[in-house]
Amino acid sequence: MSTKIQKWGNSLAIRIPKSYAEALKFDEGSDVKFKIVKGKLIISRKRKQEFRLEDLLDNVAEKNLHKEIVFGKTREKEEKE
Repeated sequence: MSTKIQKWGNSLAIRIPKSYAEALKFDEGSDVKFKIVKGKLIISRKRKQEFRLEDLLDNVAEKNLHKEIVFGKTREKEEKE
């Protein structure tokens, strides 16, 4: 399949045919990323960054450790737990 590049404001745009969008599960507002590989434009779904607790804790250091925040007196139920 082929299509034409069109002007959209100050940018260029390529329309993605409905059948391709459905196959790739692209909807209006989908986050995608672009990259050029060997002279070809590759468009793929942007994956949500996943965090692992172990990796996050590895980045905790004395210089970025927050001090305890006191929000007020504890309640009876909180003291027993």
